[in-house]
Amino acid sequence: MTDTGIDAVGALAEPLRRGLYGYVVRHGGEVSRAEAAEAVGARRNLVAFHLDKLVEAGLLEVTLRKVSGREGPGSGRPAKLYRRAGREHSVHLPPRDYATAAAVLAEAVQRAGADEAVHAAAREEGERRGAELAAEGPATPAALYAWLERRGYEPVEAAGGAEVRLRNCPFHATAERFPPLACGMNLEMLRGVLAGAGAEGMAARMAPGPDGCCVAITRERRRPSAPPPQPLAPIPKPMEVDLD
Repeated sequence: MTDTGIDAVGALAEPLRRGLYGYVVRHGGEVSRAEAAEAVGARRNLVAFHLDKLVEAGLLEVTLRKVSGREGPGSGRPAKLYRRAGREHSVHLPPRDYATAAAVLAEAVQRAGADEAVHAAAREEGERRGAELAAEGPATPAALYAWLERRGYEPVEAAGGAEVRLRNCPFHATAERFPPLACGMNLEMLRGVLAGAGAEGMAARMAPGPDGCCVAITRERRRPSAPPPQPLAPIPKPMEVDLD
């Protein structure tokens, strides 16, 4: 446990500050003071105070940039823009060091070439969690979306709703050092969740990018079913003519 971690968590005890942090995280990019004030319905000077406190706590990062697009004299001062900081914060009471344990275990698995065993175990764990989700109700896209949010994946719809991108990786620290192992584990776990929940029309696939999780959830677009074929009209019998 570090003072930095305590300061970061403590900064979120204030409700308005916590709401501002949540808004910046959900926005997924840079946020101005005016945008944040409008989002939470508070005065701009009060919002500016709390945003800067979040920067001091290491939860947000700030950049200065002119948003008007104009340069030179009369273009105005650069605006403060806020986004989530990349640094991780955690507090364990009493102190724990799960990150080191995960790194040692991942290194051992990689040396032993036991990636497939890890992926199989992840699939089984995902199926178990998916079954728990199914027990709560039908595995609709909305239910899966809520499950991903609760697990810290920060899902966001993309491609016109045909895909769900995951802006946060819960296994980021391990995935940075052991990408094939951790990303494969994540993929198989999410595949297991979909299978265990009976989520029809949804599939997990690898979608690596510069930010966020390496896995995405795709939805199959249902094509409108074609009308059933109409029975052919009976062929009329040839007319019989009596020539007598």
